Amino acid sequence: MANDTSQYVTIGEAASRSGMPSKTIRFYEQIGLIKPAQRFANQYRAYSEEDVHTLSFVHRARNLGFSLKDIQALLSLYRDRRRASRDVKRLALQHIAEVDRRISELTAIRNALAGLTQKCHGDDRPQCPILDELEAIEH
Repeated sequence: MANDTSQYVTIGEAASRSGMPSKTIRFYEQIGLIKPAQRFANQYRAYSEEDVHTLSFVHRARNLGFSLKDIQALLSLYRDRRRASRDVKRLALQHIAEVDRRISELTAIRNALAGLTQKCHGDDRPQCPILDELEAIEH
């Protein structure tokens, strides 16, 4: 790497600026989601402004619940200036459908638990409809 390291930051600074832990950055490099960092003469990882921007992009996408596979596709689309926005929108709409499915599942779980807690007296008696339901064998 060139002697001018002023345009690069360490993994700690990249982590701080992107909002993700250093360990996560190393993992993303290891699995190939992001390109491996350059190295300073002392072998420390060196991140450019563009690298930090990419890390922030990945962090925001993860916060929106995108899978690593989807993030890889989003990064590819982001880097392709000739992309069609419909491809990005299609990915986002597929993700919304997945989020809606998970919300539906979680709502069903919540409703089932709420129903069970309504049946439980929550007193000193040993009988508990919650445990009875968990013990029940489904046919």
